Amino acid sequence: MLQGGFGRPSVDNQSYPEPGWGRFVLCGTAPYYKVSVATHLDELNEAQREAVLCTKGPLLVLAGAGAGKTRVIAHRILEIVRQGEDPERILAITFTNKAAREMRERAGKLLRESRELSLPAFAESKPPFVSTFHSLGLFIIKEHYRSFGFKRFPAVYDRADSLRAMKAALKELGADEELEPRLALSIVSRNKGDGVTANAFAEDASGARERLIARAWQVYERMLAEDGALDFDDLLARAVNFLRADAEVRAGYQKRWRYLHIDEYQDTNRIQSELAALLVGPEKNVCAVGDIDQTIYTWRGADIKNIMRFEKDYPGGRTVILEENYRSTKNILASANEVIAKNVYRVEKNLFTQKGEGEKLSLYRAFDENDEAHFVARKIDELIRKKTPPRDIAILYRANFQSRALEEKLLAANIPYQVLGTRFFERAEVKDALSYLRAAVFGTAPDIARIANTPRRGIGKITLLAMLSGREDELRGVVREKVAGFRALIARIAERAEALPPSELLAYAVRESGLERELKEDKVEGQERLENIRELMALARRFDGDPRPQGLQLFLESAALASDQDELKDEANAVRLMTVHAAKGLEFPYVFITGLEEGLFPYEKDGEEGRDREEERRLMYVALTRAQKKLFLSYASMRTVYGLQSFSEPSQFLGDISESLLEIEEPERLGRTIYLE
Repeated sequence: MLQGGFGRPSVDNQSYPEPGWGRFVLCGTAPYYKVSVATHLDELNEAQREAVLCTKGPLLVLAGAGAGKTRVIAHRILEIVRQGEDPERILAITFTNKAAREMRERAGKLLRESRELSLPAFAESKPPFVSTFHSLGLFIIKEHYRSFGFKRFPAVYDRADSLRAMKAALKELGADEELEPRLALSIVSRNKGDGVTANAFAEDASGARERLIARAWQVYERMLAEDGALDFDDLLARAVNFLRADAEVRAGYQKRWRYLHIDEYQDTNRIQSELAALLVGPEKNVCAVGDIDQTIYTWRGADIKNIMRFEKDYPGGRTVILEENYRSTKNILASANEVIAKNVYRVEKNLFTQKGEGEKLSLYRAFDENDEAHFVARKIDELIRKKTPPRDIAILYRANFQSRALEEKLLAANIPYQVLGTRFFERAEVKDALSYLRAAVFGTAPDIARIANTPRRGIGKITLLAMLSGREDELRGVVREKVAGFRALIARIAERAEALPPSELLAYAVRESGLERELKEDKVEGQERLENIRELMALARRFDGDPRPQGLQLFLESAALASDQDELKDEANAVRLMTVHAAKGLEFPYVFITGLEEGLFPYEKDGEEGRDREEERRLMYVALTRAQKKLFLSYASMRTVYGLQSFSEPSQFLGDISESLLEIEEPERLGRTIYLE
C-alpha cells in the first residue's frame, strides 16, 4: 500500500509488503506516481533529498555556497526521468557555457549510469535541454527566424562587435567625442534587459545626454538590421516579445518542456525572469535555485527581487534551504557566516560542514601594494615547494588594476599564472580568424571591415567605406582588382564551408588569407599568436562531428556567447588571477583575497548607499567561500591608485571576522648589513 500527503518528501521501503516499492510524497497538487525506491538518493543529505523529490509544482532552492546545487539539479533531473518522464521534456537554464557544460555532463552521466530507469527506449531518447539564457533565446529565434523577419539564421554580435557598432553610430551622429561608446552601450544594454525598446527609450528621453543615446541607439539598431544580426541583449528581448505575442508558440514550448530548472536565479534580470515565466506551463513545474547572499551583479541588471518574490510569483510551492557545505573547512565557513550575518536583505541561513576546523585564516598587513604582492608571491612559492599544483591557487581582487603589481612579483618569482579577464576570443588574431568565417557565412559589415585589409592588401579607409556602402562599382583600376581579390577569397571560404568541418575550414581560411604567413614572419609575437589560432582550431574540432554547415554555425555561436569563465584552461597548471566577480561559481584549495581596504573592498561609490553596501558584503562572502583549505587575507597601509598615493584603513570586513579565526603573518625577515666607520 502506498501512502502520500504533503510535508517533507521521503522514501521508505521498510513498511510496505511490496519489495522494491515505497512511500513517495509529492509536492504540490499533482497526482501520485508509483515509483521504485530511488537508490540515487543515498548520496544526498536530507535537504538535498527534499529538493530532489519535490518534482511537482513550484520549488525554490536556496543553496548556500558549496552546498551542492549542481548535484541537486542533476539528481532532480534523474528523479523526474525515473518517475517516467521523457528526458527531452526537461529544460535547465544557467548563465555561463561552463556551468551549462558541467550541468549537462553531470545529469547525462547520472542518466546513463542509472540502473533505476524503466524507460524502454531511454537509450534512444533525446537528452534534457541544458542551456544558457542567451543560447536558449537564440535557439527560439532560430526555430522561427522567418517570423522574426530574417532570411537566414541571424549573426550574433559579441560585446566587441557591439562596441564597434556603437562607436560607428556615434561617429555617424558626429558625437563620437561627446559620449563614451562603452557608456552608451551599457545604458542600451541595461534598458534592453529591462524590456525597454529603442523607440520607447526615445519617447521618454529627458535631457541632452539621454536624447543623444536614444538617437545613437536607433542608428545602432539600423546597423544590426542591415547586417541581419542580433546583439546579446536581443537574444533575450526578441525571444520574450515573440513568446509574449504568440500564445500558440508559447504553448508549444510549454508542452515541449514540462519541467523547468533555473540556476543562479538571484542573477536574473527582468527579461530573463520573464523568459523563464513564459516557458512555465500550467502545471507550474518550475524549480529556481539560487542564493540571495551571492547576488553580486545588480550593477549589470540582476534584480534580487526576482528570487525574493518567487513564492509570490509562483504560489503554492515549497522552499528548501541547503546549508551543508561540501567545499570549505569550518574556520572558512565561520568567517563567511560572520561577514554575511550583518546584511539585512536576506533569508537567514548558516552554512555548516562535516569537515574539520582547518587552518586559521592568515592576515597580512602590507606597507604598500608591492609589499603585498611580494607576500603573495612568497606564500605561493612556499605552497608550490610543498608540492601544491599552481592550478590549486587563486588570487582574488576587487578591481582589475590590482593585478599589475601581483603579476610583476609572480613573474620575478618565475611562478606560472593566468589572468582571467584577458579574454581569449577578444585577442586580435582570434578575432581576425573568426571574422573570416563570419564574413563568409553572414557577410556582416563589422567582420568585413575588420579583415578587408588584414593582412595588408592595399584596401584603405576610403575603399572600405565604398565597399560597406554598396559603391564598389565606383572603384577603378588596381583598387578595384584588390577588392575583387578579397571578395573572391571570401567566396572560396563560403564555398568550402559547405564541405569542410569547422576546424579544417578555419585552417583553410587562416592559410589562404595570408594570416598564417604574416604571423610566421613576426619574430616577436608571431609564435604565441599562432598558438592562439591553433587553440581556436582545437575548440573548433568539438563541432567537427556535427552536420555541415550546422557545426560551423554552432562553433561561431559558441565563440560569440563565451563568458569570462569560459577562458579558463582547466589543463593549464598556473595560478589564477581574477576579480571576485569573475570567481563566482569557482573553487580553489588555496585563495588569496587582496586589497582589503576601506574604499577598495568595500568599494566606495559616491552617493550610493543601502543595498549597494550590502552587495559589497555579499561580494566578500563570495570571495571567502571560494576557498576549500586555506585563506590568505591582505591589505596595504598605502596604495597607489591611478598615479595617486594614499593611506588606507583596513576593510570593515576584517573587523567582522573573529580574532580567534585569524593568525597574523609577519613580514619576511631580511638580513641587514651594518657599516661601522
